[in-house]
Amino acid sequence: MPGVLVTGGTGKTGKVLVQVLRNAGVQARVASRNPAAADPDPIRFDWNDPTTYGPALDGMDRVFLLPPVESVDPLPLVEPFLRRAQRAGVQRLVMLGSAIVLPNAPSAVEMAAQVQDQPGGVVLRASGFMQNFLRPHPLAEHIHRLGEIRTAAGDGRLGWVDARDIAASAAALLADLEVDARSDYLITGPHGMSYPQAAQIITAQTGRRVRVERITEEEQAAAHRASGMPTAFADALAAVERGIKEGREDQVSTAVLELTGRPPRTFAEFVSDHAYEWTQ
Repeated sequence: MPGVLVTGGTGKTGKVLVQVLRNAGVQARVASRNPAAADPDPIRFDWNDPTTYGPALDGMDRVFLLPPVESVDPLPLVEPFLRRAQRAGVQRLVMLGSAIVLPNAPSAVEMAAQVQDQPGGVVLRASGFMQNFLRPHPLAEHIHRLGEIRTAAGDGRLGWVDARDIAASAAALLADLEVDARSDYLITGPHGMSYPQAAQIITAQTGRRVRVERITEEEQAAAHRASGMPTAFADALAAVERGIKEGREDQVSTAVLELTGRPPRTFAEFVSDHAYEWTQ
């Protein structure tokens, strides 16, 4: 029977999306470079191996598309997949994009446009993931080891969103092809939040004192590179913090409420759900 191919199916959003879809009685195929043999419908999928595209799409009429991560130029890999998906008769394709366009990454805009040109193509432009405050993300590792957030974003705010709300939004579009959909949704939490505000909420709710260490963009780029990120991606990610500091990324939307029927989780709710992360 037709179903949903979930690329990045073992990741922060994909894993939750698969569970939501299956709970709703929708077949969900988990696509990953290292699929778990115990999963009822796993498939190997690797952006760098186009021979995996066809078998992953076989029999699927919907796709959740997670582009290659840590890349400033994902389009050369995604474009052949989009052509293959169209030939396979995919009727709805939902891509998880970003509300923030990385500097020196012009193909991201073109990639979104190509997805929207697909039959049933939708782009979810998600803001910063609250899950970045959980290990093994470098931000969370630093909080856990040193009790500090190192940032070049100053007091700039971002519409942080819980990956569970992103997954629920995607599920609303993928579970039923009859659901009307726009081609673009900005997916955020309920309000903007700065890193100092995040530190205050974690401290107040868990008792774990978290401070903010203000650093330069260059220092942040060096830290990203030291964590193993490719140089171009590390530099672009650090440059994003300049935009946050200058207020260019302080935007929120009602898309989660519109798609799921309930408001997105607040950061305080997120911290309450994951208090063990900072109290261990």
